[in-house]
Amino acid sequence: MTNRWAAVVFAISMAMFGCFLIYPIFATVKGGFFNANGSLTWIYFVEAFINPIYLQSLRNSLAIALLTTISALALALPLAFFSCRYEFPMKKFLTAMVLIPMILPPFVGAIGITKIFGLHGILNALLIKLGLFNATSAIDWLGKYKFGSIIFFEALNLYPILFLNISAALANVDPSMEEAAASLGCTGIKRFFKITFPLTQSGVFAGLTIVFIWSFTELGTPLVFNYDRVLPAQIFGMLKELGNNPFPYALASVVLFLSTAFYLLGKKVLGRENAPMLSKASHASAFHAVGVRRKIFCSTFFLVVVALSVLPHVVVIVLSFSKDWFGSLLPTSLTLANFSAALGHPLTVSAIRNSLVYAGIATLGAIVFGMLLALVIARSKFPGRGILDALSMLPLAVPGIIIAFGYLVISQRGQPFARLNPIENPTLLLAIAYGIRKLPFMVRAAVAGLQQSSVTYEEAAASLGSKPFNTYCKITVPLIFGNLIAGAILVFSQIMLEVSDSLIIAQKQQFYPITKTIYELLNLLGDGPYLACAMGVWCMLFLAITIFGASALMGKKMGAIFRA
Repeated sequence: MTNRWAAVVFAISMAMFGCFLIYPIFATVKGGFFNANGSLTWIYFVEAFINPIYLQSLRNSLAIALLTTISALALALPLAFFSCRYEFPMKKFLTAMVLIPMILPPFVGAIGITKIFGLHGILNALLIKLGLFNATSAIDWLGKYKFGSIIFFEALNLYPILFLNISAALANVDPSMEEAAASLGCTGIKRFFKITFPLTQSGVFAGLTIVFIWSFTELGTPLVFNYDRVLPAQIFGMLKELGNNPFPYALASVVLFLSTAFYLLGKKVLGRENAPMLSKASHASAFHAVGVRRKIFCSTFFLVVVALSVLPHVVVIVLSFSKDWFGSLLPTSLTLANFSAALGHPLTVSAIRNSLVYAGIATLGAIVFGMLLALVIARSKFPGRGILDALSMLPLAVPGIIIAFGYLVISQRGQPFARLNPIENPTLLLAIAYGIRKLPFMVRAAVAGLQQSSVTYEEAAASLGSKPFNTYCKITVPLIFGNLIAGAILVFSQIMLEVSDSLIIAQKQQFYPITKTIYELLNLLGDGPYLACAMGVWCMLFLAITIFGASALMGKKMGAIFRA
């Protein structure tokens, strides 16, 4: 791409990012530091660290994020290492099964956890059946261990992101480095921590960043668990007071600042590229020959982790077939009616249509915008391409709840984007929010394709008189078509089941997307939870097809999409 066209893309991109990424963040921060008279004040921000309720919520959010990230790393690191270095029984099947937690929105899977550990859940029913408890002495595991349950569930739901990043990083490690270490007597665990792990730091950082920020700002899971002493739930509970309450702005600012601080700290500690990784591996990594015991251990470890992560999904599926399931080990009756009712319920019919419209508009915008950004980043020498690269990745580092909150702020009466107020019609605002939030996936997929495609084909076309636009359409796009399709599939599927933007921005029932509808169904008496689970199963089927489709197209490069 010539510098002239790169400059045009740069100007348009800066205007888009300025209006719909930087400005919403600025408006959020401004609301937490300025009073009604427009004077600067630290009172609201400081109050977030003094008020006992806010302080407890902050501590809980940080503890959940830290413990979830450590737990997810403890699961993902050995899984990725076994997958990249050893051959063991059922390896391909088990490696594919690792992606299962990604095919269900976290808060839908949380329904399964509540059914397992609730007062009248499966665990208590099993213990009563075994004679260890009686009905009057059953333990409310979620009530007693709700904090730990959130960490347990989020770690099982988020470890695949770390697995993908670490696997991609391990695949890029030059085996000659490990072989040289082994020839000097550095083997086993010592070699892993002295040679292999340091060479994968950037990949580890990419995954840790997303997992930490995701768990720190996760809204849906605490809401399902009825655990409101975390910052996202506190902010969500005060959305109706935006006009006259400065504290949701202050709490959102705290979330933003802490997320940024931990991102920069992690970047400094783990995110630096190592010199040996600046060039590609001299030859492909070979699988190590291991004994029967180690093979059995690898398969068993995979099976245990996969079984635990799949369990909530299995319970959601069984719930979707249930007509009545209360206080028993299994449902007392089964039915297929929930699936047809879920697709025919007044809430769900419009929700499916709405989500398709929102996701279609946002994905189309992300494809066009993402492709242009990728061309500037990977195919130009424009001085500002580094800025575009950083801004395009910023939505991964900024909590989703902050961006959604910022969109509400800038669309309030009297604000520059008041015409986009979601109370009237949130279609355009949601489409923009979805597109900006998921744009990094599209950009990374396109950049990965461009970096692996030789520029000589485009140069040859240009030398024969082909104009730039024709070259891109006839040469560049076909070369990276698989990456573009994979990115588009991932963007569309993630948008269809986005939680934060959906719960916060969609406020009228007629405009609810799928995730907001599932949340509303959960709160209905009677068959509401069963219908919500049926909708969750439809979502699982949809996401399973898209995630595995994108994975098949991109292979081990899939982890590059989840980089902050």
